Amino acid sequence: MLRRPSFQLTFAAALTLAVGIAATFLLFATVARLEFEQRALAFQQRVDVRVAAIRQGLDQAVEVVNATNHLFGTIDPVTRQQFHDFTAPLLARYPFITAFNYHRRITHAERPALEAELQKVVPGTVLTENNNGVRSVAPWRPSYIVVDYLEPMRGNERGFGLNVEPYTAVMDALDLAVRTGRPASTTLISLAQDTEPLRAFEIILPVYKRGMPLDSAELRREALLGDTAAIIRPSRLVEGILQDSALLSNDTSVRVFASVDGNPRAMVFEHTVGTGPDASDRFGSRMAQWLGVDHADTAVATLDVAGRQWRIEIGSSHGPLTSAHTGSLMSLVGGLLVTLAFAAFVQVLVRRSQRVQALVADRTADLKRSNEQLIEDVIARKRTERALQDSEQRFRQLVNMSSDWYWEQDAQLRFVHISNDLREKAGVGADRLVGKTRWEAVPCIEQTESGRRHIELVKQHLPFTNFEYTMVDDQGAVRWFCINGQPVFDEQGMFSGYRGTGTDITSRKQAEQRIHHVAQHDVLTGLPNRSLLQDRLSQAIAYADRSRYPVWVMLVDLDRFKFVNDSMGHKAGDVLLMTVAARLRSALREHDTVARLSGDEFVVIVSATEEQALTPMIVERLMESVAQPVMLGTKEFTVSCSIGVAVYPSGGTPADSLIEHADIAMYRAKKLGRNNFQFYTPAMNEEAMERVRIEGALRKALERNEFVLHYQPQVDLKTGQVCGMEALLRWQHPELGMVPPNRFIGVAEETGLIVPIGLWVLRTACEQNKQWQREPGFERLRVAVNLSARQFSSPHLIEDIRAVLDDTGLAPESLEIELTESLFMTDIAQAVDMLHQMKRQLGVNLSIDDFGTGYSSLSYLSRFPIDVLKIDRSFVNDIAHDGGDAAIVTSIIALAHNLKLAVIAEGVETAEQLEYLSKHGCDEMQGYYFSPPLPAAEFYEVIRQRKALAVPVLDVPEAA
Repeated sequence: MLRRPSFQLTFAAALTLAVGIAATFLLFATVARLEFEQRALAFQQRVDVRVAAIRQGLDQAVEVVNATNHLFGTIDPVTRQQFHDFTAPLLARYPFITAFNYHRRITHAERPALEAELQKVVPGTVLTENNNGVRSVAPWRPSYIVVDYLEPMRGNERGFGLNVEPYTAVMDALDLAVRTGRPASTTLISLAQDTEPLRAFEIILPVYKRGMPLDSAELRREALLGDTAAIIRPSRLVEGILQDSALLSNDTSVRVFASVDGNPRAMVFEHTVGTGPDASDRFGSRMAQWLGVDHADTAVATLDVAGRQWRIEIGSSHGPLTSAHTGSLMSLVGGLLVTLAFAAFVQVLVRRSQRVQALVADRTADLKRSNEQLIEDVIARKRTERALQDSEQRFRQLVNMSSDWYWEQDAQLRFVHISNDLREKAGVGADRLVGKTRWEAVPCIEQTESGRRHIELVKQHLPFTNFEYTMVDDQGAVRWFCINGQPVFDEQGMFSGYRGTGTDITSRKQAEQRIHHVAQHDVLTGLPNRSLLQDRLSQAIAYADRSRYPVWVMLVDLDRFKFVNDSMGHKAGDVLLMTVAARLRSALREHDTVARLSGDEFVVIVSATEEQALTPMIVERLMESVAQPVMLGTKEFTVSCSIGVAVYPSGGTPADSLIEHADIAMYRAKKLGRNNFQFYTPAMNEEAMERVRIEGALRKALERNEFVLHYQPQVDLKTGQVCGMEALLRWQHPELGMVPPNRFIGVAEETGLIVPIGLWVLRTACEQNKQWQREPGFERLRVAVNLSARQFSSPHLIEDIRAVLDDTGLAPESLEIELTESLFMTDIAQAVDMLHQMKRQLGVNLSIDDFGTGYSSLSYLSRFPIDVLKIDRSFVNDIAHDGGDAAIVTSIIALAHNLKLAVIAEGVETAEQLEYLSKHGCDEMQGYYFSPPLPAAEFYEVIRQRKALAVPVLDVPEAA
């Protein structure tokens, strides 16, 4: 019975197999780790987008309540019709808001009057309470907080006239809002009209009595009139936020709780996906643990919703293992296959070598026997020849079975033999090579560095391996070959030629080129991607440093590209991107670079040369090429672009910030109206845009009556009574809101608009002061008005002030003109003359504002006909802690009193500052310690109520 030969793995093949398997698993682990990290990053991005969207939506809901509350802060009283007109558009715009309420706070004595008023709206209405779902007449209580205004009424009738004071959740939120001074939200509550519990919450903001102080929680409780509230369906709110932002997807689950502990009863929204972890999920988790990477598929975030902490839980569903780990699995399978193939190849080579060695041993034995047995010499020789023929036949069969071909060269390195299957395996006929050296048949070998090294090597009769070169085959296609060769020597040791094998490696080379191209080019447009862009940019910067010619980096952003995507679809957007990429490429020189950065953003790198300088015409040519019409389906579209340009070398642009600066310049171009280009400059910031915007709006502010005056009281430190006020300009812009003076006064000065604005301030302040002087006890109330440098230099200044005094009837001594030290420094003599004319012809009071911050000489101070020195707040701030500032203030007070001048301290904010100023004889003060600048109506309440300052009692030493 025949035995099958046992299979034994050689040591070399086993080593090859072990190394290959180890390398394969290392590659698999590396690729898998990258896939896990990429997946974790994508999940975190989805979490951040959803949390940000929910946060923005909730903040928007709070802003709606702020807007409603502002109605009660600006109109007194607010009628039901006004409340309806104000809230109706908000209800239409925000469907998640069930109703707007105004809770009025009343006593039991006010209950009959309120019920009568409610019955005018809904006959038969009385104050009610909701006890365990049963609505009943509210019992006697010392006070009530009643739903007075309710919009919309339809569907919410059960809440009209409801006393919410027994509701702990509502009262806790109201108390929180009073304590913090900010909107506060309730926990989940049940509405009177709901059949299911805990389906809504309220955002509450108190309404206070106008003119009442609100500096502390106790004062706010005393001033509390009621509150405005918005009843919100949280499930509708969250669902609307996520749907509007297209964030309800099949791969991400979202759960939102109106509490921080994730209590299921507090869950207000749930969007789930998937069916839970499967076998591939568990395998993925174990693999992530083995690789040492984070495989978390849930995230938790908290949000502050009007003083309440909400919890957001976001989870991710897992796809099939093969889709999530395609690259790693392919690398594992491919690596194992290659390892097995290579190990088999090594096994075959070793076995063949062993067979050759065995053959040599047989021949040696035959020769020995031939020496011993001369008779059998002929038979032995024939046997040997037959064995050699068999061996050669087997060798040729192996060569024919492999992808290699066999070749031989003579001593002159010319081909003398090539296996017959060369044309089949390499596409080249043997007749093109026989009789020639390799470099004669392939001339390009001599033109490369590696080819020249190869020629030098074979001329020295040395072996070589893995020499790669290209050759055009019989069909005109370029092929890559890899050859190995060994020199052959005769019995005398003379070189007789080469023998070797060759392999067609064209497919491998083409795969390498494709991988290299994909790694460095954008798949859609074929343009260089970020990786290749950085290389090209480094080359351009090196060229600029070497040649001293500038380089421009342009960031091109398509205008209205989102409109094309939204209206025509992403396929049309892809067509547009490919068209724009081709146009940008054709509009530039061959050596210029166009790369796709991301989305609809492209980066262009152009370098100046000795023959061609860089001019804005290059940018204009790019814009013109992009602006050509594009056919997308059956419609013609025209898109423009905005371009930002960063120049290198440039004083404000380092090499590693060129793209960033080009991006800044591009956004500047966007802000300027799109379809233009801007060069980056270090001064490119919001200040320039702010100035343009402010100047344009400032020119129409007077016509539109947008300016208002606030008044800060000035208090006599001897009596504690208000003796005057400083008029301070404010700008109530319809879009910018309340614009502080430091944002527009400088622009008004530069443009000259400060003159008409200043005259308006002077006239308005004088008219208002004359009106307040009719209040008993304030007949000598004084108003201080600041005078700008432009006004002071106006030739009509005195006539303008006289006309205002005549028109308003205000006595000159009731007007104080404030001037800064900088007004006098340009021309001291002219300034002194002007001040004397104002004093002599008008009789108004004059004061120097911000004294001590300028550069006026004390010798000039004695020449100015002024009445008051105002100590700048920078010296007052630290008089209780800084000995230097305290000494300066004391010196200013003494100096003023020696010159018979009154002293007013600005910016007094603490009792320590007030005590120090009183102790050292300061005459008057103004600052937040007594009152901030107030609108006219609130200032009138101060003087009407005779609000006074508690003057510190100073310890005066008794006379001896």
